[in-house]
Amino acid sequence: MSIEVNKTIPQIIRDNHQRYGQRTAMCMKKFGIWQTYSWQDCYERVKYFSLGLISLGLEAGDVLCIIGDNEPEWFWGEFAAQSAGGIATGIFVDSIPSEVKYIAMQSGAKFALVNDQEQTDKFLEIKDELPALKKVIYWDPKGLRNYDEPILSSFADVIEMGREYEKTHAGLFEANLGKGSPDDTAFIYYTSGTTGLPKGAILTHRALIRTAQGFVSRYPIDETDDLISNFPAAWVGDSFFATVPHLLTGARINFPEEPETIAGDTREVGPNFVIYGPRQWESLVSEIQAKMMDANPLKRFGYHLFVPVGHKIADSTLEGNRPNLFWRILHRIAHVLLFRPLKDRLGLSKVRFGVTGSSVLSLDTFRLIHAIGVELRQNYASTEAGFISSHGKGEISFVSVGRPAHGTEVRLSTEGELLVRSDCMFTGYLDDPKKTSATLIDGWCHTGDAVNINEQGHLIFMDRLEHMGELSSGIKYSPQYIEGRLRFSPYIKDAMVVGGKDKEFVSAIVNMDFLMVGKWAEQHHIPYTTFVDLSQKGEVAALVQKDLLRVNGYLPEATRVKRFVLLHKEFDPDEAELTRTRKLRRDFMENRYKDLIDALYGIKDEVNVTAAVTYRDGRTGMVTTTLKVRST
Repeated sequence: MSIEVNKTIPQIIRDNHQRYGQRTAMCMKKFGIWQTYSWQDCYERVKYFSLGLISLGLEAGDVLCIIGDNEPEWFWGEFAAQSAGGIATGIFVDSIPSEVKYIAMQSGAKFALVNDQEQTDKFLEIKDELPALKKVIYWDPKGLRNYDEPILSSFADVIEMGREYEKTHAGLFEANLGKGSPDDTAFIYYTSGTTGLPKGAILTHRALIRTAQGFVSRYPIDETDDLISNFPAAWVGDSFFATVPHLLTGARINFPEEPETIAGDTREVGPNFVIYGPRQWESLVSEIQAKMMDANPLKRFGYHLFVPVGHKIADSTLEGNRPNLFWRILHRIAHVLLFRPLKDRLGLSKVRFGVTGSSVLSLDTFRLIHAIGVELRQNYASTEAGFISSHGKGEISFVSVGRPAHGTEVRLSTEGELLVRSDCMFTGYLDDPKKTSATLIDGWCHTGDAVNINEQGHLIFMDRLEHMGELSSGIKYSPQYIEGRLRFSPYIKDAMVVGGKDKEFVSAIVNMDFLMVGKWAEQHHIPYTTFVDLSQKGEVAALVQKDLLRVNGYLPEATRVKRFVLLHKEFDPDEAELTRTRKLRRDFMENRYKDLIDALYGIKDEVNVTAAVTYRDGRTGMVTTTLKVRST
């Protein structure tokens, strides 16, 4: 990767045109056939669309808003506006007209580039409420032939305007490129607006390029590689992890025909690198399991025979150990008979590494993706702070989001908030100086995330700071993080972490997985009569304590679980302890288990409870039992 230190994004496109010429830059599937566009094709479309926009009145600093599916025209329009000194902003395709109006008005957009009739209609509905809007330009003309609106033009027509404009303004495009500065605003990305109206985050060319450089330094790709464009183009993650890396490295970027055809099109492309959100990875795993349920007995037998081999190799590799010859031979057989064809079915046959981010991925999914031979790593980034951290080769840890990216400084505030400083950061929120000054303080970006840094220098993402609990000492802790990590244990079904401003330490009420613990007890010849009896066995408490100590190892000393109690029953949605989606009704449970919580923070080591039990012969009854309060 060349070091594009003082370039703008359009200047990199110009350089790639000169360097690669007729080499393929983009591929788009249309009507079942892959259409290819060379670097020269892309450069010319950017050039003439830029000149066409100028002929329509675009000036430096003007905003072009874009809405549509990921297709080459989306990006040619973005780069064309930037080439003329303009700014791009994206709108998500499922936005309703009122949302489109808010972004177009708040950004002061003078031009709109839209995909098709559906997106065109949104602008036609609100055009009279957008006095700054000069033109709406569509690139898919289907259904628009009979539209007679002066504000409308087609992408192809604007390209032709650009060609005509060049005849009287020779050299203007090249001159505009030369004027561009890396500190010019490139894009305004609108945040989700979950706590109010969306905020427009301003990013410069330098911020986008630096972020992509940090990313590519961890995930080496080059001009021989294929990427797949599967993130919404209006989201900053597309620029961070697909579009700008494609420009920096010369890798081909491929666009699926429709959002519904991503899976099949990805298989045809065979990308060398993929980045999916946790739900997409979990969907792939669900697909694997569904296919195995429908497979013939022989295939199901092979799957259940070889997946444990993949798990063994993956676990050894993640722990930094080299499996012995016997396991390596077994793994080679499993690769040929199961994992290679399975990866091909999922479009992952050529993938060197995969990436996940945005939220916690389940341990089962993480292990299975590694088991089939895909090196899956965690990423951590934000619109405001850019690329913050990720795993490097040979340092993958499921519990962390990796080391800070190259050129990124991190530190923790006294409240445990992650502060970031780098060239990747945004420059502020559009027309919101108050929010900007609260986020950018003395050169540091306040992420609003609660993070811990372990001894290896890896970042452990806890939660949003606003979701953290607080102890009497003022120290923050994350109930959901601790509960989530405990649930990764095969022996713990659920847990409720307890603390508060009137508590000195964190404690936990643990709901063990009775089926798994029952099997474990039988294997270890531990006698018990009922699950209530089993829950209070010293051996079971020691088993659960190991997982508590494991999770404590990820936490700062002051927020570690100090005391716990093993509950005699499962948390039950029928008793209003859980929602139907199995989320804790925390306030209700803190009241219901008040005696237990008082014992966790008092001097008592035992609490008497009355519980319904089912014996092994099917009889039911009520028993009084004693729950023991234990220390870690």
